Amino acid sequence: MILTVTPNPAIDITYRVGELDVGESHRVAAPATRAGGKGINVARVITQTGGHAFALTTAGGAAGFRLADDLMASGVPHELIPVSEQTRSSIAIVDDGSGLTTIFNETGAPLRSTEWAAIAAAVERLADAATCIVGSGSLPPGAPEGFYARLVEVAGEHGIPSIVDATGPGLLLAAEAGASVLKPNRRELTESTDETDPVAGAARLLALGAGLVLVSLGELGMLAVSRTASDAPSVLRARLPHPLHGNATGAGDAGVAAVATCLSAGITDPETILRRATAWSAAAVLAPLAGELDPSYAELESQLELTS
Repeated sequence: MILTVTPNPAIDITYRVGELDVGESHRVAAPATRAGGKGINVARVITQTGGHAFALTTAGGAAGFRLADDLMASGVPHELIPVSEQTRSSIAIVDDGSGLTTIFNETGAPLRSTEWAAIAAAVERLADAATCIVGSGSLPPGAPEGFYARLVEVAGEHGIPSIVDATGPGLLLAAEAGASVLKPNRRELTESTDETDPVAGAARLLALGAGLVLVSLGELGMLAVSRTASDAPSVLRARLPHPLHGNATGAGDAGVAAVATCLSAGITDPETILRRATAWSAAAVLAPLAGELDPSYAELESQLELTS
């Protein structure tokens, strides 16, 4: 099974409007509401595509009950760590006219030390049956900076690959711990490494110890940057011939799901991983909600253009 770890989940609330007019009132239909957070989205996509995922996350307050109910209905195997503070919310406003999505992510509340300890103990226990560990998403305030690095270490201790999708010190420490794959987007990579060139930023993560770095470039596709025998970075870019319009929320999570299914199956070739990750990310843009793929993901993969 692919174990996804989400310490800071959310109730995802998605509104659709014909045209977003900032500063004005809008009459809208009832929003779509579901359990969210990056790791949960990853687990949903893996499940949709026939893989075996297990979502480890937290739940607190009335919102936590809603999250638990939705996860139960989703059919995604999971374990919830009870926490004292309310589970946060994330609001997405999809502008059907422009094709743009505006997102408001609550920060989330700090966890107690006993709650962090419960998460760590669950990771250690569940890793025994895992084929890959995925750590993704924001961490709540006051979180241990090395939380994702510890997931990488646990994966290494069990002889399985690890993937981290994070930003800031958490991303750098995961690289130092030897994460199999890191998958930031371009903005997250710049914020974490102070490098505006994504290849230079990815190369810095490789130098720290990461095995492969995938960088989401939005409508420009995705980069895969890996090491070579000479230590010079090898760079591949995949993109579709034409940009897609839709809801990009969760596109990066779909890419992480693609990477996890590859690594879990023993596939480590950067080009194969890049193709699947780019196609699944694109298919997520065409799906109505985060954590879903449009059925065209295999067709999209066949349309990709690769350059080096």
